[in-house]
Amino acid sequence: MPSFEYEALNAAGRAKRGVVNADSPRLARRELRRLELTPVSISAPREENGVGAGSKVPPRLKANDLVIMTRQLSVLVGAATPLEEALNAVALQTEKAGVRKRMLAVRERVLEGWRYADALGEDKKSFPDLYRAVVAAGETSGDLAGVLDRLATMLEKNRTMMNKAVASLIYPAALALVAAGVVTALMIGVVPKIVEQFQTFDAKLPFVTQVVIGVSNFLAQYGIFLLVGVVLAGAAFWQALKAPAFKKSFDAWILTLPLLGKLLRGLDGARFARTLATLFAGGAPLLDSLRGASRTVGNTYMREKLETVITQVREGASMAASLKRAAVLPPMMTHMVAAGERAGAVPLMLDKAAAQLEEEFDTTSTVALRLLEPAIIIGMGGVVMLIVVAILLPILRLNSLASA
Repeated sequence: MPSFEYEALNAAGRAKRGVVNADSPRLARRELRRLELTPVSISAPREENGVGAGSKVPPRLKANDLVIMTRQLSVLVGAATPLEEALNAVALQTEKAGVRKRMLAVRERVLEGWRYADALGEDKKSFPDLYRAVVAAGETSGDLAGVLDRLATMLEKNRTMMNKAVASLIYPAALALVAAGVVTALMIGVVPKIVEQFQTFDAKLPFVTQVVIGVSNFLAQYGIFLLVGVVLAGAAFWQALKAPAFKKSFDAWILTLPLLGKLLRGLDGARFARTLATLFAGGAPLLDSLRGASRTVGNTYMREKLETVITQVREGASMAASLKRAAVLPPMMTHMVAAGERAGAVPLMLDKAAAQLEEEFDTTSTVALRLLEPAIIIGMGGVVMLIVVAILLPILRLNSLASA
């Protein structure tokens, strides 16, 4: 059904703007009169007037758009704005046709009497199961504004942590790639030309020089095959990760690594704690909260262990004891959950645990990055120095023989 932007006057004579759904402008005016509004002007939606016209609507909302939309809704609903008006205001202020179209569609369902969570369920790609579960909990508890605010905070924190994790790997990866390229160029382009000068050198070449020449010859003859082999091995590994058994074994192994394992455990632990706090504080049952929070954990091995926690809690065990037996989350978080259970403040302690884990992740990743960058530079410098030494040693020996 088409949507029309309108400007109308209410019974008190105050101007009001919004969007009304109708099959034609005439029916739109009739609908406004039914709502006791006097139409002043009616026009087609902005996407039909040129703003975003002809643009391709993305298949789903972007993470940033979802965060902004949720935050705006939480503010408007918290200010006692009716939900349908809040949805209309969010739709009107955005310049993105995809966001506007989705918000108007959700508003239309809400006007038809749907619950907000059910209305979101018609667009599952944009609003995942966890998002809708939190909204449903907020509607049930009667604190939709508070739950939306916590949900927006959770989405922002999760996005920030993921961005930090990705950003912390970009520079070292680029640096390592450049270092590998420089060393390969030296081995293939420079070393062979210098080796030609040693062909008339009757004495035995130093061991370091022989090693460098051997590596240079190998890269020159088989470098392309080595590169193809690495690419194929990477593709095979990526394909193998789609097998559940291999993925679980790999995820279990990666958690045992000294630094990376701690970082990943803290990252998933913080995401789990903040999601669980958001669901539980929003009024969702504990088992549903645990089930929803476990879906946010990226590590397959950790997620499977958390499924056993859900089973044990269902059977009557405490959450803290079950998490301790699972032994996949940081011990600090388990102790804070136990303290929260004793004090009756589990969501508060989970929020504090998530904040502390996020801070530890930020600190550890920053320190690791600062150590990794000079390590790569020193490694590249060492390899270049080795090449230089391998070239200089025969020259120095030749000079000593000539002077003798």
